[in-house]
Amino acid sequence: MKRILLAVCLSGIAGASYAQTKTTAKKPAVKKTTAVTKTSTLKMGGLKSALDSTSYAFGTSIGASLKTTGLSTLNYDVLLKGLKDSFTGDKVLLTQQQAQQCISEAITKASSIKNKAEEAANKIKYAPIMKEGQDFLEQNKKRAGVQTTASGLQYEVLTAGTGVKPQATDSVLVHYKGTLLNGKQFDSSYDRGEPISFPLNRVIPGWTEGVQLMPAGSKYKFFIPYNLAYGERGAGADIPPYSTLIFEVELLKVNGK
Repeated sequence: MKRILLAVCLSGIAGASYAQTKTTAKKPAVKKTTAVTKTSTLKMGGLKSALDSTSYAFGTSIGASLKTTGLSTLNYDVLLKGLKDSFTGDKVLLTQQQAQQCISEAITKASSIKNKAEEAANKIKYAPIMKEGQDFLEQNKKRAGVQTTASGLQYEVLTAGTGVKPQATDSVLVHYKGTLLNGKQFDSSYDRGEPISFPLNRVIPGWTEGVQLMPAGSKYKFFIPYNLAYGERGAGADIPPYSTLIFEVELLKVNGK
């Protein structure tokens, strides 16, 4: 359950103390101090009183937190009623469970709308990259030695191994390097100087499918369509959305489950 966290800013009220001293001719001097507290009016931004300023400050803090949810609008009158009912201890119209459900559903819906809008925009923005990948795969599958699976994954056997083939639930030890179609390398275990182990069912679909085709000791080259790679979102700054990827993979060992 995603909770809305409200940042609370408390404004301090400064106090000042003034000392008054009385002396007499017959007695030693005695210092008597009387504390006098002056309350700052906190009249800021044209607001009329400290209470108005404080109330407005809380409102901006709550509003800033609500803005992070992705919601585009709210019924502000009803929002104010809910805030007032909860703050003053009046009867609230929703149970805590109902309120949490409303918030969760609203945030989920807002997130879905935002994601769809971003995907639609990316599909237009990155259309050339998508077409480049489709054209490449269409030509690449005609090359001698390149095989294409039912999912659209393409692969080429560089070195044929004789070991056991892994299952999707196995962990494997591999060396690999990954490049974009333009040859730009975005990752390499060779450059890091050591192979990597990982569960085969926790990587991109093209890897999960492709590495299962490899007997241990093999080296394959995979040509992975965007929908079997990082899809319409890409991965960080190095892999744009809708990118077709090329991987060279050495299966060194099947670690098992």
